[in-house]
Formats: sequence, C-alpha cells, structure tokens
Amino acid sequence: MSFNYNSMKKFNAGKWILVWVLAILLTAVAMVYQSYNGPTKPKRVQLWLSDNQIYQFKLPRSHGGETGCHVRLVIPDNKVEADLFFRRYPTNEEWQVIPMERSGDTLSVILPHQPPAGKLEYYFKFRHEGKVLRTPAAEQVVIRFRGAVPAGVILPHAALMFIAMLLSNVTLFLVLFNFREYRVFSIVTIIALFIGGLVFGPLVQKHAFGEYWTGFPNGFDLTDNKTLIAFVFWLLAILANIKKERRYLTVLAALVMLVIFSIPHSAKGSELNPETGNIETGMVMSPVIRLIDP
Repeated sequence: MSFNYNSMKKFNAGKWILVWVLAILLTAVAMVYQSYNGPTKPKRVQLWLSDNQIYQFKLPRSHGGETGCHVRLVIPDNKVEADLFFRRYPTNEEWQVIPMERSGDTLSVILPHQPPAGKLEYYFKFRHEGKVLRTPAAEQVVIRFRGAVPAGVILPHAALMFIAMLLSNVTLFLVLFNFREYRVFSIVTIIALFIGGLVFGPLVQKHAFGEYWTGFPNGFDLTDNKTLIAFVFWLLAILANIKKERRYLTVLAALVMLVIFSIPHSAKGSELNPETGNIETGMVMSPVIRLIDP
C-alpha cells in the first residue's frame, strides 16, 4: 500500500496510535536510563549504625548559583554527631573539616562555593556511642559547581530536547511502519534539535560555565559534541531523502540520536583545572597522583 502527503486521514488509526505509543515508551526508557546514570545525579548512600538504625541519604553532586551547597541529613538520633571532610578535586590538598550543626532531627553543613566548573570531593565521618563511621565507606562524592541558569533558558532547552528526542523516535517508527510522512517528521525533528540544542544549549552553557560552545572544534565537551553529531546525522538523512528515498539513513539518524542521547548528561563536561585555573572539557589530565583517604 502506498501513501502520499495528503493521506493522513487514510492512515490506519491503530498503526498511528502504535507509532506514538512505541515512541513515547522508547523516549521514556532512554530518559530514565540517562537520568539514573549521570554524574550529576545525587549519590545514594547509607549510614548503618545498627540493624535497627539505618539511615539513607542522597548526597548532591551538582550545585548552581552563587552560594555554597547546603547539605542536610535527617538523623533523629541526637547522639549522632558528624564532620564534613572536603577538598578541591582533583588534588592532593589537605582535607578541610567542618563540624555539622544539628537542628532538631537534621544535621546540616555548607560546602563552600566554588567558581563555575569547580569541583569538590567530600565525605562524612559520623560519631555514635564510641564508634566512628565513614560515609561513603570507601570513596568520596564529587560535586561540580555552576552558575545559575535562568528558567527562561533552561526550560525551553530541556523541553525542546525532549521534543526532538520524541519526534526522532516517532520518525523511526514511521519508517518501520512504512509511512512516507517520515520525511515531514524528519524536518520537524531537526528544527526542534537545532533550536533546543544549538540555540538554547549554548545559552545554558554560557550561564553555567561562561562559554557558549565547548564542543568541536573548541573542546571535547561530550554534551555539546553529541548534540552536534545528532544534528549532522539528521541533516545528512534529510538531504539524502530529498530526491530519492533512502530510509535506511533516516533509521540510522534516529538510532544515532537514541544512542548518544542515552549517554548521561554532563558526562565529561566542563571542569575547572585546579592546577591551571582554566576551565577544560573532556577530562582534566592532572599531573597529581591522587591519594585516596582511607
């Protein structure tokens, strides 16, 4: 069966609904996977005082604005005391210690503010009935600071990137279900991707870390580069399908976008090099051999 651009009303309603249901499900799975594996997602940890006293916390790994990061841990047992240990990351500087303050059921402390893209690593030592417990037990939590991003910038960026991802998946299933309308959806996809990723994306980057673009050729920021790669693949697919149908290129563009946008957000992003004071992207290659606190 063949379709033309005026055949929308003749579409099989069941197939059309199935296309959108599958696209929404695929988009949701990719977004959940990305959010649960990103370097800015709060770190889940436990404080095990006894079999009957187990506390669970989410420790921040990202903070925006001009203030320090306020960490609050709900521990009703007022016999529990704690200290915060922190230092700049990645360095071998001496650990600095700040006692946590109690207010009712909550112990709180403020991680000192850092310049945009600056990072701290931190952990806690709890004291309870003669015991000293370290949390996390065998590692540090790394938090990255950034500038404040206005809602008028971050919200359109996030919304349009979600829409672009959804439309990309819709286009994929339109091809697989043999709908020629995939060409129209390809164009709408790249428009959403361009505005969300290549217009609002650099604005977010500028507010957060002081630079509009830190991907190729200016740097190795993975978020910027994966947006650029997705745009290039979609542009090639659209141009290649103008005079002759090359559906496989559209499928390839949609799959590339699905894979790269499943990569955790902010992975290998901007990072302040404490040795040079410069913001770098990708991975800071510090000459320091770091010693991990026992």
